[in-house]
Amino acid sequence: MLQLLLFIDDRPNTSDLIQEVEQFLNQKSGDCKSKLQVINVSSQPYLAEHFKVVMTPALIKVNPLPRQAIAGKYLISQLANSWKDWQTQTLQSEDQDLEVQANNNSDLPYSTELIRVADEVFRLTQDKSALEEQLRFKDRMIAILAHDLRSPLTAVSLALETIELNGKVLSSDLALQLFKHARNQTKALNTMITDILEAAMGSTSELKIDLQKIQISQICQNVINDYSLVSSLDAKQQTLTADIPTDLPLVYADAERVRQVLSNLIDNAIKYTPLGGEINVAVLHRTGQKVEVTVTDNGVGIPAELSERIFEDRFRVAPNDAQEGYGIGLAVCRRIIRAHYGQIWVDVAGKQGSCFHFTLPVY
Repeated sequence: MLQLLLFIDDRPNTSDLIQEVEQFLNQKSGDCKSKLQVINVSSQPYLAEHFKVVMTPALIKVNPLPRQAIAGKYLISQLANSWKDWQTQTLQSEDQDLEVQANNNSDLPYSTELIRVADEVFRLTQDKSALEEQLRFKDRMIAILAHDLRSPLTAVSLALETIELNGKVLSSDLALQLFKHARNQTKALNTMITDILEAAMGSTSELKIDLQKIQISQICQNVINDYSLVSSLDAKQQTLTADIPTDLPLVYADAERVRQVLSNLIDNAIKYTPLGGEINVAVLHRTGQKVEVTVTDNGVGIPAELSERIFEDRFRVAPNDAQEGYGIGLAVCRRIIRAHYGQIWVDVAGKQGSCFHFTLPVY
């Protein structure tokens, strides 16, 4: 029997073509028995790929061998021209041993189903890879945020311990400052916990932000006057200077997120600046659309070839079990700044310190 596959698409005249092919085969049924299977390439692309169909409509003779194909606009006339040869091949094949013929020509429905299953396995493999990538991202986000939870948690603990141990001798102003500090850090913790929950759900690779018009100068002053930050500076006998103009324009940003970025950059500067070192925070209205914040230190510095990698997840310049390094917090900083449609980068000068910059949009 002559077995044919007709590959079609969703063009309006497709039904007319199918009817014409079927009509032709019915007229020739007395000369040669045939079986036609119609395949829509949009619903069964795996078959089009398997039979190497590059254009539609296409008619493929799959039995008897050898396989032959005709395609294009004048399909019926090509079929008429090929019919005599196909009829001869079919009659000759019917005279051959049936077992040999069965070995040479696999059952078409079985082959079709096998190809369909193979395509489904391929699709499932792709879905599996996508899910595994989502799980890897979730794990990275949880690791990043869990790392940053330590800083505000330590700050809250320090403030409460100070009040507990020195409550009777603390001035009311200092006690109020400690309570305010603990409250701010608790808010930061709440924001990070929300991020962890969102990452666990695997909803998106972007962090959620609450954009409002804010005073960037006030945010910066709050960060550099933070009790835990001042304590860290005192512990290493470091000096922090600030160049923050009072006439800066409002920026369109998430205040807690900006505070998180600036705190992380200053914390890193403190960690990697030696005893008695200097740190500077500066803010500049760079253009009509951007405000630029800069944190400079005279610490160990960052090799120029690593200036991009330090913003990758879990990357550290000099891994050390005794000290957290650049990378995890900076990865969060980059996500936050990109969510604000800003930029973050570092100018490096070898062992002479580092200069981190980030920009925020003007309101």
